[in-house]
Amino acid sequence: MYNQTFNEKIKQLKENGGYREFITIDRICKNYPHAQAKIIENNIETTYPVVVWCSNDYLGMSQNEFINDAMIQAIKSHGAGSGGSRNIGGSHSFYSKLEATLAEWHNKEAALVYPTGYGSNDATLQCLLRLDSDFLILSDEKNHASIINGICSTKNERRVFKHNNVDHLKSLLDEIPKERKKIIVFESIYSMDGDIAPIEKIVALAKQYNALTFLDEVHAIGMYGPRGAGIAAEIGISDDIDIFQGTMAKAIGVIGGYIAASALLIDIVRSFATGFIFTTSLPPAVVAACLASIEHLKTSDTERNKLHAKTLILKEALLNSHLPIMSSTQTHIIPVLVGDSLKCKEASKRLLKKHGVYLQAINSPTVKVGTERFRINITPNHTEKDIIHLTEALVETFKYFKIPFSNEKFKNLA
Repeated sequence: MYNQTFNEKIKQLKENGGYREFITIDRICKNYPHAQAKIIENNIETTYPVVVWCSNDYLGMSQNEFINDAMIQAIKSHGAGSGGSRNIGGSHSFYSKLEATLAEWHNKEAALVYPTGYGSNDATLQCLLRLDSDFLILSDEKNHASIINGICSTKNERRVFKHNNVDHLKSLLDEIPKERKKIIVFESIYSMDGDIAPIEKIVALAKQYNALTFLDEVHAIGMYGPRGAGIAAEIGISDDIDIFQGTMAKAIGVIGGYIAASALLIDIVRSFATGFIFTTSLPPAVVAACLASIEHLKTSDTERNKLHAKTLILKEALLNSHLPIMSSTQTHIIPVLVGDSLKCKEASKRLLKKHGVYLQAINSPTVKVGTERFRINITPNHTEKDIIHLTEALVETFKYFKIPFSNEKFKNLA
């Protein structure tokens, strides 16, 4: 009975192109974005040399020698693991240093580090909402799954506003008593479309209607704003954001999530968030590596300047070849429209096997049906030769599968 249900669900996924398959990608230290891909077919393992084009290691920081050295030294001094939760196993000294530098980065009084960015969204939102059943949440319709899960794990009333639509958000706020506790949750950069939220307008509404703001900056941290502090810092309104959420798994190049806010709010979350209290803390080596990476990015513009310069070169190459870059993107995230889940998966396989290009298919439910895509991310380490190779590989693959180019019928769908 149970297996029948499970098998039917898997069958449906495979039929609609949504079935997820892991591909072994062994990155080559000091040679990223180059890697070795391993695929097993008919019980035979084949290795393909590839260039990675879809990693969230946006600045290639995971490969920096001084970050790896910080990790190695912490292992030598502290060992491999953390020993448990921070409440029971203790909180090693790298934690206090990392949280202090994160708080300073965002101009907040305090910060709290979680093992993952998913956890820092999920556990924090659950905690805040469960503090008071009268708390109401307003969430952008394209918020990340971790935000959605945190919200939906509570019984609190919630309202979803149309993506980046300030007028719709205002209409929802008009329906809510001003004195009612409420939180507006949104992201600065949206990971699948590459667009930027109207942060200033949302913050203005939050002030007008007496709401807290919770801003997810995971795809901006390290790459935008003075010292890489994010989009809110770039436009000069960090002080007006109540809660920042970020990650060390993307531009920082390691792993871990965090929130930064007032000392009181951090104390509340630290004291009541079950997703923080009852989870094993990050190992000293990981925290030491995060600290080294952030301290570097606070003072170095080199990596982010290279990223933005190469993003422009790549966009120009793709546009000149009439590859359908989705018009939503305003950032380093470049979504290229395929519009068919099965073709997207097959095109991904062809790119890898024939061209040595690793690009993962992005299909439903991650994105809406009909907007299946490749999500391309360049890094400072990609070369102009890599860009030419990627462009030619995409053109050949799009032609092979008869995927429309930007000057064809799907031109206006993006």
